[in-house]
Amino acid sequence: MMSEKIKKATREAYGDALNEIYPDFPNLLVLDADLAAATKTGTFKKAHPDRFIDCGIAEGNMIGIAAGLAAAGNLVFASSFAMFAAGRAFEQVRNSVGYPHLNVKIGATHAGISVGEDGATHQCCEDIALMRSIPGMVILNPADYAEAKKAVRAAAEHVGPVYLRFGRLAAEGIFDESDPFTIGKGVQLTEGKDVTLIATGLMVGEALGAQELLKNEGISARVINMATIKPLDEEIVRRAAAETGAIVTAEEHNIIGGLGSAVAETVCGCCPVPVVRVGVNDVFGKSGPAKELLVKFGLTAGNIAQAARQAIAMKK
Repeated sequence: MMSEKIKKATREAYGDALNEIYPDFPNLLVLDADLAAATKTGTFKKAHPDRFIDCGIAEGNMIGIAAGLAAAGNLVFASSFAMFAAGRAFEQVRNSVGYPHLNVKIGATHAGISVGEDGATHQCCEDIALMRSIPGMVILNPADYAEAKKAVRAAAEHVGPVYLRFGRLAAEGIFDESDPFTIGKGVQLTEGKDVTLIATGLMVGEALGAQELLKNEGISARVINMATIKPLDEEIVRRAAAETGAIVTAEEHNIIGGLGSAVAETVCGCCPVPVVRVGVNDVFGKSGPAKELLVKFGLTAGNIAQAARQAIAMKK
């Protein structure tokens, strides 16, 4: 499953995948809110200018246009920064896309703290919580370039609204492009019996790093990549809880309302075990280099390893 390590941002995969899937989806239309260079939809615009619409700096209007085009039978990808796609346009996403369950895919780039120097106004750590609250919304948060490309195709094949979350910072390669991707399925990356590390997006690589740190201490950690946050793979969560007795979640998102909340809700409902959440601890971000911000906000392999020790101690 592990591939040669290639560092590429998942937003790069978004633009590349749109070009690749177009021959299979001739009704595809791509919309952007005047950010094509940053969201990487510019590659699609260059290749297929007649299938691309720049809606300007007006995400609410863009989502309304996307809804109308989808209602007319088109497959629509609407693109912007996560802060604006999920935040500014929330009402339109809820009422114009979610409520009628239209075939609109929201390509949200620049999510999380790793946006870096753009600062707190652009570091969206609330988008998963917002999208989880919309009935019928699928949420995909891929870990690396290869998985992100697979997620775009899976979103196109899925009938109904999908929120795709992409990052700005280059992520280490974890998957091969030949690896399968199924909406609603988590992927176990390592065996482990003492604790389970469930991670999503950029934090999957950090979770694998934590697993190595723990192994050096004689702690056996299972690592699960949860690229689909909704619908959550409850079966793999229940099995992890039953077999390891302790869980750590890791996400580049507020600890409230994201992956940690989804996992804790599942565990509480069926098989209560300690769940320690690693994420942004209910604070706003700050401007700074992305890697330094990950350290400042506790989003590293070392932080996940420490949370694992805490979770294990709680079950004794």
